[in-house]
Amino acid sequence: MFRAWTWAEQIDHPILITECVCNPVQSRSKMAELLFETYGVPSVAFGVDAAFSYKYNQQRGICQKDSLAICPGFTTTHVIPFVDGEPVYRGCCRTNIGGYHVTDNLKQLLSLKYPHHMARFTWEKIEDLKMEHCYIAPDYAVEARLFQKGSKEAEDKTRCWQLPWVPPPIEEPPSEEEIARKAAIKERQGQRLREMAEAKRSSRINELENQLHGLEFLLQQLAQVEEEEISSFLSKTGYVSKQEIESTLTKVSQSLRKAKGELKVEQAENEEKADSSTSDKYPLINVPDNMLTPEQLKEKKRQIFLKTTTEGRQRAKQKRFEEELEREKKTREDEERRLENPELYLEQMRTKYKELYEKVEQRKRLKTNGGHANGNSSGGVGRGERLNAAQKERMRLLTTAAFDRGKGEDNFGAKDEDWQLYKLMSKDNDDDDDGADEDEAELARVCSRLQAIDPTFVPKLEPTPSQAATTEVPRVRPLTKEDFQVVLGVERFRCPEILFHPNLVGIDQAGLDEMTEASIRRLVSKNEALEDRLTSSIFMTGGCSLFPGINERLEAGIRMLRPCGSPIKVARALDPVLDAWRGASAYAANLQFQQQTFSRVDYYEKGEDWLRRYQLRYTL
Repeated sequence: MFRAWTWAEQIDHPILITECVCNPVQSRSKMAELLFETYGVPSVAFGVDAAFSYKYNQQRGICQKDSLAICPGFTTTHVIPFVDGEPVYRGCCRTNIGGYHVTDNLKQLLSLKYPHHMARFTWEKIEDLKMEHCYIAPDYAVEARLFQKGSKEAEDKTRCWQLPWVPPPIEEPPSEEEIARKAAIKERQGQRLREMAEAKRSSRINELENQLHGLEFLLQQLAQVEEEEISSFLSKTGYVSKQEIESTLTKVSQSLRKAKGELKVEQAENEEKADSSTSDKYPLINVPDNMLTPEQLKEKKRQIFLKTTTEGRQRAKQKRFEEELEREKKTREDEERRLENPELYLEQMRTKYKELYEKVEQRKRLKTNGGHANGNSSGGVGRGERLNAAQKERMRLLTTAAFDRGKGEDNFGAKDEDWQLYKLMSKDNDDDDDGADEDEAELARVCSRLQAIDPTFVPKLEPTPSQAATTEVPRVRPLTKEDFQVVLGVERFRCPEILFHPNLVGIDQAGLDEMTEASIRRLVSKNEALEDRLTSSIFMTGGCSLFPGINERLEAGIRMLRPCGSPIKVARALDPVLDAWRGASAYAANLQFQQQTFSRVDYYEKGEDWLRRYQLRYTL
């Protein structure tokens, strides 16, 4: 935590500040103003961190007096030539690429690759992954092709970072005793349901029988009552007329036979009644026309119409009755199968619902897309392509009729063939629609059945027009250990490659090897012997020099730029991170350090502009 200093807490010893090469005078002046006017230091010295690291390692024989110091730092990279142990700043090179950009590039690549784990990619963790796993490839293109092919060598170079993951609990299969216990419970429940259903049926039969006996007894009493007393008698019973009592008796009888399962008897009775009443109600139907008067012919046509209408209503009623019987039969069979094995029955019903739903949806898609299951209804599909076979035939008949109508007088309907054509064009001949209605009815029945027996069942909703064109939502699968693994493959060498090719991150500047050649060319004197001495002692310092393979890659890159046969040797600092501090500490402990500082008196007399000409000498 920063604590404000007071004049009573002044610093009474010189300060040595490290800076980068060719630091702007504005930065020096602001730092001097802060140290002199706020903290009251007696004197200040400014030195380059790479130079301190070079001096420290030169004393230990790592590099020579004529050397090239390369310092890839946090945000910048510098190349400083040293001649006779002193830096030659006119030959320096700088690039705005450093360890910060390597870490940021790695963070972006992992965030794009694993967007669900972005919270795990903190700056500190990415920095640790960079220093632990990243390396410099000897040849970037060859290394990239190696990972592209997915060879065994690439698999060996791949690293995996396992994120915290707790496996879901493993459900042990139930024991035989547990299975037997559950089966016994289900059997008792099924038996109880059957007993309840039988008791309910018996109670219903007894209730209907009592009601039937009461109505029959009421009719017997009504037959003994005199004509004048019928109205007063009926007012006490709650019925209006004898016909109402007989109608109620008929309905109760039908309900009783239905409850007892005597359905065929009722059906046979209805058929007999229809056959016996036909001849009585319509006596003129079977009489030839030549034996009838004009009035009788009109009456015969009316009777034929009434008979046809009555028979149609009876057939429709019979059909509805049969359908109801079929539904009741299916319901009883489903209930029996459910009671025998509830789990198997539930699974079968789910499978059937899924099949019917897919069948109905497929038919809708085919009707919309004109036979192309994967087509787009909003595309260039014409009206004819969206019709099925029956609809196309109907359209052809309509077109033919319209074409014939335009040839002459409109006399459509004058012939019996025209009405036959009308029947063919009617929608009743569309078999596909009938099949669709049956499937949809069965789907509705299965859906209602599942809703009744499965509380967890959720029916699929009909998609809206805006949702029809969207893709199917992927199914959610349980997360595994592999989902919490961060694999570092090509990222290991792709991120630090920006030190040699900054254009990979959009920075149009030179790499380390090109900077070395440019620094040598900037020296004023053209001395091949000096150049050979510089390239034979290339000194690497800074945090990024810790990447494995950077020395070999830098040496290979410089060798391609230098003349054939030039001596090239790259050496790394003993401690690239802390050697700058150690060299500066040793320099500040020297007794002659006081003579190299910029004092407070110089600051007030000479001003900030004198800092531009200030330069520290590293030879003491």
